[in-house]
Amino acid sequence: MFSHGADSAHDAGTVGVSSGVGATVPARFVWPYGGKRVFVSGSFTRWSEHLPMSPVEGCPTVFQAICSLSPGIHEYKFYVDGEWRHDERQPTISGEFGIVNTLYLTREFNQINALLNPSTPGSRMNMDVDNENFQHTVTLSDGTIPEGTVRVSEAAIQISRCRVSEYLNLHTCYDLLPDSGKVIALDINLPVKQSFHILHEQGIPVAPLWDSFRGQFVGLLSPLDFILILRELETHGSNLTEDQLETHTISAWKEAKRQTCGRNDGQWRAHQHLVHATPYESLRDIAVKLLQNDISTVPVIYSSSSDGSFPQLLHLASLSGILKCIFRYFKNSTGNLPILNQPVCSIPLGSWVPKIGDPNSRPLAMLRPNASLSSALNMLVQAGVSSIPIVDENDSLLDTYSRSDITALAKDKVYTHVRLDEMTIHQALQLGQDANTPFGFFNGQRCQMCLRSDPLLKVMERLANPGVRRVFIVEAGSKRVEGIISLSDIFKFLLSL
Repeated sequence: MFSHGADSAHDAGTVGVSSGVGATVPARFVWPYGGKRVFVSGSFTRWSEHLPMSPVEGCPTVFQAICSLSPGIHEYKFYVDGEWRHDERQPTISGEFGIVNTLYLTREFNQINALLNPSTPGSRMNMDVDNENFQHTVTLSDGTIPEGTVRVSEAAIQISRCRVSEYLNLHTCYDLLPDSGKVIALDINLPVKQSFHILHEQGIPVAPLWDSFRGQFVGLLSPLDFILILRELETHGSNLTEDQLETHTISAWKEAKRQTCGRNDGQWRAHQHLVHATPYESLRDIAVKLLQNDISTVPVIYSSSSDGSFPQLLHLASLSGILKCIFRYFKNSTGNLPILNQPVCSIPLGSWVPKIGDPNSRPLAMLRPNASLSSALNMLVQAGVSSIPIVDENDSLLDTYSRSDITALAKDKVYTHVRLDEMTIHQALQLGQDANTPFGFFNGQRCQMCLRSDPLLKVMERLANPGVRRVFIVEAGSKRVEGIISLSDIFKFLLSL
């Protein structure tokens, strides 16, 4: 038997169902995989009724229905275009009706019942409203979420992803271009040493490389290059002396690394063609391009010629710049993204301190301040991360060492008279700070912290700052590191990659 319900209930995706006596609580059912006619049925209807589900406004492939159910365990399935389906991403069991999803309602919100009653005037649900209460009624388990945390609802996740994708698809790289500014490019025939001195003096992490002979931009020079050069000097000093570094060009260095690629430094990859963006590409395409190529920056290049000659360098696009656009657009209308006001620990993203006894867990990469700079550089390369938290014996956050911090060694040719295995991280960080700055002083641009109870909006605001690629989740008071959330974590989650 199919029950379509009243028109108002169908439009709102809200169904009044009483599965028992006593107080009921709202439960949101979501089918995020599309279809023409979608229904939900379950133990709360005695499997005799098919309750209609409605498309979410602005997300035609996401269907929802909100029911008032009694607390407890419920089983349910979806009836999509004449076929019974279950959601593999939600908890399941095998029962009388095959594989079914399960729902465990644990809390009561009596004050919401009136809003969910289809007969109540003005009860039509507006998806622009942040229905925070609904997102705490279902207890789910997920390995990426700290123990004891209630996970945010699948409905909030799917709606937020849909609206972020819609925004990114409608905006192009032109939205990233500043009203004024400068972009520095380096000629590939410049000496490596001089190039990194420029990066340090200008306070920029990367620079596009220009080949005047070919008339093209051919690559990027980044802190990773300097790290690999210093490691080579440390390990194979006879191959490239400090004096040779004064005249060794970027072109020669890149060619040497291209020849050794695959034998050393597995994180190093040379691209046959420069990965770049055009000003007409959507922000979503650029974000996907950055993630798929595992790079932090792409140059935005424009050419009026069909063959790409006479290219103009307009900007350096990064995930932080794209996230800043998202943050500005949604920060004053957080109801449009239901997950923004949710505690970051309730959302399945980032890396967290593993549970004790978990055999499949990987510990977070952290170092003590007395660890050698050589160990920090090795960890940055081998782990493929942009920064490492520096902690004390209690794992309390003191500072962070980033790839970009390595350019401080270019100042006054510090790299020529130090050994990486003898210099500590503490000493290396002091090179880039004022002499009177105490160790453990949290640099606003380099060391960003949040609490696990902080909303996702706050984490996104931190990551939208230029130069920040990771936010450290710390325990209140002790500042003990509990997790790390990176820019790539945010975008892989929002774009479902």
